[in-house]
Amino acid sequence: MAHLPVADFATDFDHTDPAWVNDPYPIYEDLRARCPVAHSDRYGGAWLPVRHEDVASIASDHEHFTSRTVVVNEGRPGPQAPPAPIGVAPPITSDPPFHQLARRLLLPAFSPRAIDELEGFTRELCMQLLDGLGDVAELDAAIDYAQHIPVGVIAKMLGFPPEDGDLFRGFVHIILEGVDLPFEERIASFEPLGDYFEAQIIDHQEHPRDDLTTFLLNVEINGQRLEMRHVFGTMVLLLAAGIDTTWSAIGASIWHLARTGADRERLVAEPKLMATAIEEFLRAYAPVTMARLVKEDFEFQGRAMKKDDWVLLSFPAANRDPAVFERADEVLIDREVNRHAAFGLGVHRCVGSNLARMELRVALECFLERFPEFHVADESAVTWARGQVRGPRTLPLVVG
Repeated sequence: MAHLPVADFATDFDHTDPAWVNDPYPIYEDLRARCPVAHSDRYGGAWLPVRHEDVASIASDHEHFTSRTVVVNEGRPGPQAPPAPIGVAPPITSDPPFHQLARRLLLPAFSPRAIDELEGFTRELCMQLLDGLGDVAELDAAIDYAQHIPVGVIAKMLGFPPEDGDLFRGFVHIILEGVDLPFEERIASFEPLGDYFEAQIIDHQEHPRDDLTTFLLNVEINGQRLEMRHVFGTMVLLLAAGIDTTWSAIGASIWHLARTGADRERLVAEPKLMATAIEEFLRAYAPVTMARLVKEDFEFQGRAMKKDDWVLLSFPAANRDPAVFERADEVLIDREVNRHAAFGLGVHRCVGSNLARMELRVALECFLERFPEFHVADESAVTWARGQVRGPRTLPLVVG
């Protein structure tokens, strides 16, 4: 469905509009000054808070806002029946108190120790990708490098064939970027995803192994194995969130270093700065915007929100709020105090933050080791993902 261009983001915002996709930060700044909670009639009614305090408030308010779906689109989910409000992709779409149970299941798989065990695989994958490029003068850091790293890692964790990477990226596009399709068309587009996961579940039931899919099929909550829709939904979450967010963070970080030679040279000369640099890249280029639905008619900051209105929780906007961060629009790779919201706020804070940080660190370390000098070949050729996860989809570089 082709959406008309946005004339005023305060009254008609659209996160798929080309102006937003190409550079949302001036939009956040303008809205923060004019109307910190914007509204749009698009997608059946939506709200956009851009101040850190408002984003944090809504993220922690489970009385007035539900997480049963977190991707804004042209439809609405049906009511969730008790007693297990699973949502479409638990635990991120599960409301308390079930959320805590669903989240707790995944914590061991994403613990620091578990992620440390994946670092060797991730580093080898990055080096293989770089070796495969050969002695090049130009490359596309998004297509040739960033997009493959989280695909390989998540495929290993779930026990899926690594050669299905193109399928995974196609699924991610359907889930996160095809949001302005008519609702019936969007639902139909999920059928190949369902078929693929059903085949993987059957294969894992017949041939159990030591991976996250087999774990989900066998784990119990209150003495009961997970409903199959819970298993399916968590697989969708891990595939979509585990791939697109990290792909975007790696790409955006390389884009920054390609445009900011001083930061790139400093990281090469002072590798100990990598830890603070990663946190700053996550703050300044936070890829993820989450969503909530209004449970019942409710007034927030003087705005009359209606039941089933969308609320976009822009963690990128919160991370650029000058009321919270000094020099908020500057990227300072040695920033020491950095309590950013890139991984979310409240109980739904990303369970995979350890994994994302490791992948981002290893990806940048390997890339800088192989290519200590690089710059953007053509800024007009850099393209960005649309929707609620933002990162470069094409990133042509000149290296050396």
